Amino acid sequence: MLLSTVTSWLAIFLAASLRNEQHPSAALPAPLQFELRHLHAVSSDAQVVFKDVQRSDALSATSELSSYALRSRRIKTRRPSSPDAFDRARVRSMRFRETEAIDWDEIEVEGPDTEDRETLLLLAKMTNNAYLSPGEQGWYELGEQWNVSYPFGWEPDDDGFRGHVFATPDNSTIVLSIKGTSAAFIGGGGPTAKKDKFNDNLLFSCCCARVDWTWTTVCGCYRGGWKCDQDCLEEALIEESLFYTIGTNLYNNLTYLYPEANIWMTGHSLGGALASLLGVTFGTPTLAIESPGEKMAAARLHLPSPPSDQHITHLYHTADPIAMGTCNGVLSSCALGGYAMESKCHLGKSIIYDTVSNLSWAVDIRTHTIVNVIEKLLAEPWPPSVDEGREVPEAVAEEDCVECFSWDFGDYPAK
Repeated sequence: MLLSTVTSWLAIFLAASLRNEQHPSAALPAPLQFELRHLHAVSSDAQVVFKDVQRSDALSATSELSSYALRSRRIKTRRPSSPDAFDRARVRSMRFRETEAIDWDEIEVEGPDTEDRETLLLLAKMTNNAYLSPGEQGWYELGEQWNVSYPFGWEPDDDGFRGHVFATPDNSTIVLSIKGTSAAFIGGGGPTAKKDKFNDNLLFSCCCARVDWTWTTVCGCYRGGWKCDQDCLEEALIEESLFYTIGTNLYNNLTYLYPEANIWMTGHSLGGALASLLGVTFGTPTLAIESPGEKMAAARLHLPSPPSDQHITHLYHTADPIAMGTCNGVLSSCALGGYAMESKCHLGKSIIYDTVSNLSWAVDIRTHTIVNVIEKLLAEPWPPSVDEGREVPEAVAEEDCVECFSWDFGDYPAK
């Protein structure tokens, strides 16, 4: 057993050394250091609110002062050639539900090294913390403590978009971490649960969460049988109450605060899907963890998307029915909880841990939690990948993905 472990680690070391010898410019850069800089939330009037985080003067002298170390690499992405043309395309998609072609420039930016396990682990911990106030049970301290006497978004009467903003000391790189669904049936809950469910059912259902005749739909686009009015559906996704719209405002606020910074997105579940939709909209490097398929929502939103979305990376495992797109049907765990999670296809590339075959995990909604990813998948190198000289599975594009094949989407005006 010891010999096998040593051999596996040696294979990783030799593979990395060979890669650096063959491509000296590809040698790993020094890790970026991140600190918590802002809390963000949405007020009752749909305004994005920031709260600066300050180190407390009351911290004891023995408190550790560490930060989040992430390893970066140069990645290719696309940005609009003309900001004005991009803004026009966004307005066209929102007002007229039409996609307008625009020109894109291919550029290289610093993005997270998604082949590095520790980078994925630390981003996952940032993502976990989006569900919590600093110091709350379940928060990953990582040696740092924060003074958040007035956190926005976690008061009982706040029920909107939540998360944290992390930044490098020189403000060159910003990480936006977005909270996912808080659902009682998978061990969560809280004041955001109602709006979380609304966004889930609107973004990830085939037609307004019409699972069967007993369901109350989230929009009025169902036309009987398996027919759904496409124009109605697209209009519903552009409602101001949709978290995606709030996220675009948040991103614009961040670029105003940090005009020269690289912005990265991350999130879990619903938060991961929102991070991906924002990432493909603005060409920002994104890591989405255990996200339901968001490709269908991107098409319905008529996003002015770049010709390549390889800067979007998903990470999930095969025992999670939400990320795998199998948590559907009237008797599924999701449906019994009131969630119509019917989407399957993901943008970009996906790092998929086959926990069913390799760890004998049963497919179970309870494996969907971010803690499972942090403590059971990313805590150690993945054995099947170690045999290939890697620490994590290789990211691959999802091909031949089909969803909602039973539905007929077309021009079916309400009678």
